[in-house]
Amino acid sequence: MLPLAVLLTACGKHAPDAAAQATEVDVAQVVNKPVAEWQTYSGRLQAIERVDIRAQVPGTIMKVYFKDGQTVKKGDPLFLIDPRPYAAAVDRATAQVAAARARAVFTTADYARAQKLQAGNAISKRDFDDRYNASLTATADVKAAEAALTEARVNLDYTAINAPVDGKVSRAERTVGNIVAAGYSSPSLTTLVSMSPIYADFDVDEQTYLRYLSQVGQREVVVHLGLATDEGTPRVGKVASVDNQLNNTTGTIRVRAAFDNPDGALVPGLFARVSVGAGLPHPAILIDDRAISTDQAKKYVLVVDDKSKAQYREVTLGNLVDGLRIVDTGLKPGERIIVSGFQRVHPGDAVKPKVVAMSGENDPVASR
Repeated sequence: MLPLAVLLTACGKHAPDAAAQATEVDVAQVVNKPVAEWQTYSGRLQAIERVDIRAQVPGTIMKVYFKDGQTVKKGDPLFLIDPRPYAAAVDRATAQVAAARARAVFTTADYARAQKLQAGNAISKRDFDDRYNASLTATADVKAAEAALTEARVNLDYTAINAPVDGKVSRAERTVGNIVAAGYSSPSLTTLVSMSPIYADFDVDEQTYLRYLSQVGQREVVVHLGLATDEGTPRVGKVASVDNQLNNTTGTIRVRAAFDNPDGALVPGLFARVSVGAGLPHPAILIDDRAISTDQAKKYVLVVDDKSKAQYREVTLGNLVDGLRIVDTGLKPGERIIVSGFQRVHPGDAVKPKVVAMSGENDPVASR
């Protein structure tokens, strides 16, 4: 047996060696605060109303009233097709209506006289039938002439092409002096798209739909939108509609959200980031992503206990919020985890903790 002095000397040397073996690591306390979770998706902006402006009557373009890219109101003039042939057609149809009505007045009176003559057997059956038939024909001719006049007036109205909705026009594809055809197959004169409000179409996964969007129609669901040049998603809108079925190939469902666009910065066709979430804050534990390690299919962190030893702790992770990762299970408020230097530490090792703030805790940039 060694002398007591030797044992004391040996113990005195061992204690400093054990302390020297403790690895210095950065340790932060988990964040416990209310959060509102958001899921961000890529979407594309779509105009609520898009109109291809085409001529409905053929003719020569006499005027173009707008400038390329101009914002117009519903009813504003866009093009004028030469109205003179159609004004002449209206005058001709008006004259035909007057002639038909005069004919109808004469035949009606003639038929009335024939009825009196027939009562005294002073007219043959054939002559009576002829006058009756002439009266019916004249009445029908009036209706046909009036219909032709209505059509002529409609065609005259079509020579003035006005904006059917509020929005922004494209360039004029046909300019003054060009002869245009009519109908759906004719070339488009310009395109008009509405600007405010505007739609954002995007696809969400099944879980997001079940958590946030399955009650659309029964309650309002708020969404946020940001363009490529925006920091975060500053624009606020609401879900307008959700498709009626899930795409079996992609496992997603199409969602459409509506956003006010008073400044016209949202242009149809642009890509955008759209964030969908519950909107209502709930208590959550948050940690820095860099503190998370992977053990095969499991995620874990190293917790520093009250004896300054690293302990293995499996965690279940949630969404990213304000630069920090939500921990659904595995951690409790007040616990400390290693956020830097854990590569040099194994579970059960003694550590020398250096307390730091949880990175991203005060990060102003939201994940959405």
